[in-house]
Amino acid sequence: MKNIIIITGGTSGLGYELVKEAIKKDYFVCNLARNKEKMNRLDSEFSENYKGFIGDITDSEFVKSAMKEINNLGNIACLINCAHKDYFKKAKDYEASDIDTTLAGLKGMLLCTTELLKNKEENLKIVNIMSSAALKGNKNETVYCAAKWGERGYTEALKTEYKGTSVKVIGVYPGGMNTNFWNENRDYVSIDKANTFMNPADVAKVILDNISYENLNVADIVIERK
Repeated sequence: MKNIIIITGGTSGLGYELVKEAIKKDYFVCNLARNKEKMNRLDSEFSENYKGFIGDITDSEFVKSAMKEINNLGNIACLINCAHKDYFKKAKDYEASDIDTTLAGLKGMLLCTTELLKNKEENLKIVNIMSSAALKGNKNETVYCAAKWGERGYTEALKTEYKGTSVKVIGVYPGGMNTNFWNENRDYVSIDKANTFMNPADVAKVILDNISYENLNVADIVIERK
């Protein structure tokens, strides 16, 4: 029977590196993401131990359909909520659309986790990838911090609800990573600064290594750059 890891937002950045690392560790990876072009490339790259699901994780019908199909593929060992979209602006400059987009990661985390738990409530790990911004407030990141603090609150409440069961909830708080995301935000982070950020492949390895133990549970993973 396949041992499955579900990863959201696995077509780029840390999500993509998590997909690669999970396949290296012999998991069967189900990737939920909405970018059809990128997903098609990954379908070609990962011909074995991989299945992509194209859709928006804020769409409850898509999430229900995907989770139902995945549940029939084998044993779901882990859900990694990684998908997100960020806007960094002064507090007064956020538009309603910016707020909706930034909060989409939180909504997707809630929908994916809730739907999975309807199908399985034992021998399961739920890994919520957040940010160091979930641990402190940052200038020009008010809405982003609001989203991440919401994700952290959900993660902590979920830990309490499933304490003493075989459902383990892990919060991950990485610092800045050098991904293509910063190419769209050069007014916020320069090329030189981005080059000092962490390699997402290294971060993915740290995460997968720490969630793969069978006889212990790592409750929180804080990954900081030097």
